[in-house]
Amino acid sequence: MEHSAFYISNKEDKQSLLKNIVSGKIIQGLEHEKGEVFSEITLNKFIQEEQRHDKYLLTTPANNSVLHASGGERKQALLFYILTKTPYYIILDNVLDSLDVSAQDEIIKTLSNLSREVVLIQLFSRQKELLPFITNLFYIKNGKCLPIKNLDVLELNLQSFFKRPLPEPEKIERKTFKTLVSFNGVSISYGEKPVVKNITWEIKQGEFWKLVGANGSGKSTLISLITGENPKAYNQDIALFDMQKGTGESVWDIRNNIGYYAAERLRGFKRLDSVENMLLSGFYDSIGLYKYPTERQKMIAYDWLKLLGLFSVKNKDFLSLSVGQQRLVLIARAMVKHPPLLILDEPTNSLDDADARIFSELVNKIASESETAIIYVSHRDESSLITPDFIFKLTPNDLGSTGQVL
Repeated sequence: MEHSAFYISNKEDKQSLLKNIVSGKIIQGLEHEKGEVFSEITLNKFIQEEQRHDKYLLTTPANNSVLHASGGERKQALLFYILTKTPYYIILDNVLDSLDVSAQDEIIKTLSNLSREVVLIQLFSRQKELLPFITNLFYIKNGKCLPIKNLDVLELNLQSFFKRPLPEPEKIERKTFKTLVSFNGVSISYGEKPVVKNITWEIKQGEFWKLVGANGSGKSTLISLITGENPKAYNQDIALFDMQKGTGESVWDIRNNIGYYAAERLRGFKRLDSVENMLLSGFYDSIGLYKYPTERQKMIAYDWLKLLGLFSVKNKDFLSLSVGQQRLVLIARAMVKHPPLLILDEPTNSLDDADARIFSELVNKIASESETAIIYVSHRDESSLITPDFIFKLTPNDLGSTGQVL
């Protein structure tokens, strides 16, 4: 059975490619067959049904809603749902995104078995995610579909992207902290289900950490304890920004010291804010600009846009930017105040190879040219892209995930 894969960057029109595949313009005969699309677009439709109409058309194997499931659980649930439709072909759009190594191995095994019965068509943007059973390989460039024998023919720009220095913070004199985050024997359970067990972890100013662990190992739980979003922090020995948890600090006392970026927070975002206003809103921790920025804030925002190479499009709608450009604006938005701590939650999901390299260069630049500490949360092996000082690994077990510094 013939299976095809299309390497496509974020700059290309994926919707047009999908239409051309389904219509049979690229792969002959598909226009007469029943097909399904496995993608974030499909998942978003199920999530919107949950949010708007309380319709739970798709649930995970653990019977959870997809809105509150992990990325890996969502993908597994969608695949099983699609298989109940008995399609002739399935289009797999970035099928390995958001999955840890073991989950990737499991879904590759499932798809390999499925490839004997169903035509599989892969769309992918990271070279190392090419599925092993693919027989026909294509490269999308300037809207054209070019057949290639292997990925070695692709030329990716390896030159340094950011030439300007990192923009200055708004306030030159800022408060310093002895310790930004201190967990001492932290254990969290939800009902009778233990999540993390006896976690001890300390983060100091200027340190660059990568937080790793399998899907469901508790990475999101630890981050929610740091950001103040998890009320279970009050029963634990946790100190944030030299304040012991439960001694009268407010959520805003915590959040004012944190810059936070997660692609998940843009799910369903439809505001027509300009690129400039999106960046300026970072000074006020708001989605949308509701105050008049100062002249200094404007100049800092302009410096960030010049660093990113986006000054010429500052008046365009934020949503008109490519996915890679949006990510750069959002990390700059999180950094305009030079917060003591920057949290990047699965930041390279859905990015192609080129954009992931550019994004990672900016992260490394922030780590080396600022006093901001970074927590980079990811399931991916990004060792060729980012250069953290330390790695904190969560290892799941029945009593709750344990943690260790690698």
